Amino acid sequence: MTVEKFEDLNVWQNAREVVKKIYLITNKQEFKSDSGLKSQIQRAAVSIMTNIAEGFERETNKDFANFLNYSKGSAGEVRSLLYIAKDLNYITEKQFIDLKELSITIIKQLYTFKKYLRNKKIS
Repeated sequence: MTVEKFEDLNVWQNAREVVKKIYLITNKQEFKSDSGLKSQIQRAAVSIMTNIAEGFERETNKDFANFLNYSKGSAGEVRSLLYIAKDLNYITEKQFIDLKELSITIIKQLYTFKKYLRNKKIS
């Protein structure tokens, strides 16, 4: 499969799914009173997706790899914030596990993709 646009990337598609799920759970009553955590987890989730897109549109593999690194950091941030949401009973155990596993999948995909870009001739 040839990747012609960032929307073709499985990792971007997974990041999009995380954003959707985060927005759905943070719009529930449990999150409404905690605007700080709600905002932080939403921004971190959006950052995963947007950094993949922005990096893809850069001119060099080196730039792309840097943006994938930012995205990986944001995925870790989401994972950490999920623990807070779970500890405060804002999300169910099932929601926590689902989002945590998807975040870990994205982190692994980003690591593999960065490794691939570094092994290519970087311009």
